[in-house]
Amino acid sequence: MRYLGLDLGTRTLGISISDLTATIATPYKTIRFEESDYDSLVKPLLEIIKEENIKALVLGLPKNMNNTLGDRSVTTIMVKEKWEKELNIPIYLEDERLSTVSAHNYMLEADVSRKKRKNKVDSLAANIILQSYLDKKKGE
Repeated sequence: MRYLGLDLGTRTLGISISDLTATIATPYKTIRFEESDYDSLVKPLLEIIKEENIKALVLGLPKNMNNTLGDRSVTTIMVKEKWEKELNIPIYLEDERLSTVSAHNYMLEADVSRKKRKNKVDSLAANIILQSYLDKKKGE
């Protein structure tokens, strides 16, 4: 079973993909879109789902540090519910607290240039979200 990991921002969607054994996540790509135009992402996601034979999506849920749900979480849950119907595929929510911070820190440690960090941070954050989900699933 193959999964896509998604890091949904207001203007970017970071995407990662699992291997065929659902063990290892790898950054896939970042899609840029008009601010809050989440409907525009359905078509490219459908193409990736078909092309890569994806069976489920893992969408990062941006919880507050005190584990409460804020405005971004509410938006993410609404997008998830809409996408599940339109994409006809299960979508699992995964706590994404600090995933973007971790992605920046990984790239800083690897001495990645600022320009390259900007282009890769979203797919790397999606990778962290997906890998976290896969690791938990293996532990079940």
